[in-house]
Amino acid sequence: MISVVIPTLNAEHALVPTLSALVPAVVEGIVQEAIIADGGSTDDTYVIADAAGTHLIKAPRGRGTQLEAGAAAAKGDWLLFLHADTVLEPGWAGEAANFIERIETGRRPQAAAYFRFALDDEAHARLIEFLVGLRCGLFSLPYGDQGLLISRAHYQRLGGFRPLPLMEDVDLVRRLKRRELYGLKTRAVTSAIRYREDGYLARSIRNLGLTLLYLLRVPPRVLARLYD
Repeated sequence: MISVVIPTLNAEHALVPTLSALVPAVVEGIVQEAIIADGGSTDDTYVIADAAGTHLIKAPRGRGTQLEAGAAAAKGDWLLFLHADTVLEPGWAGEAANFIERIETGRRPQAAAYFRFALDDEAHARLIEFLVGLRCGLFSLPYGDQGLLISRAHYQRLGGFRPLPLMEDVDLVRRLKRRELYGLKTRAVTSAIRYREDGYLARSIRNLGLTLLYLLRVPPRVLARLYD
């Protein structure tokens, strides 16, 4: 049913819990395969991916390029794009399967789904989660760290991920109509390590600033330099 596509680059420390959260869905027959689209890791990412029985492919570095390569290799009718440091909480598979069933039986129009954003931290993390929920509710603008569940056919109609160095997630989501985006209740828990390293306020302001610059048509290659 679902092909999970995970872009990686030196993700050895994050990948194990991310893949472990997929196991119950594999057992239930909801996840058909997990594809690791690697951009040239030099750590043990390959070893972990192989031990977990994933389909490992190599792609030119760049999240958009890697995601598109993973989608091209996928066999499932549905695609779930997931960051390597994002762990889906228990119960996600059932909710995803219900969403798919409603679309395939015609009970709801064609749509893509994303998960509820969460960070694996306390205190400031709750405020960030609230603000992300506000952004999604007001502007229908989830980011890639919330996952994206979409049928292969709909993904192809949209033209797939473009080979952008940054904002590949926003670029794809903006091609979806507002009514084509559905927020699931299950949380996608993302590592807060970058927030802790950069500072919650500083990283939040930077992320928002980059998004606004992108919406003002600043080229992604320029934004990538600012991001680095």
